[in-house]
Amino acid sequence: MRNYRIGEIVLLAFPYADQRGVKRRPALVLLDARNGDVVVARVTSRQMQTRYDVKLIEWKQAGLLLPSVVRLHKLATLQKTLAERRLGVLTTKDASRVKAKIQQTWASV
Repeated sequence: MRNYRIGEIVLLAFPYADQRGVKRRPALVLLDARNGDVVVARVTSRQMQTRYDVKLIEWKQAGLLLPSVVRLHKLATLQKTLAERRLGVLTTKDASRVKAKIQQTWASV
């Protein structure tokens, strides 16, 4: 089974919140527990902004086809077998911005 690094973008079958289906979409790996599961954040090209979204500046370098946003409030722990393939990895600049938003969010809890 493949292991993933934090910051990798993968294409996977992301389940809907009601668990009645899935949608193939990119996701950002936040944690690989090395046990068959990964924790991911949804990546979307919808530019609707919430306070938990991080707009990717260097989205092309990350292997994405469209300008994208990481939705840090749309997290899931999923089996690695749902990952179809690796698309790319965040640049250092975008990874820093995502990390800062995660730290800001958890500091407010």
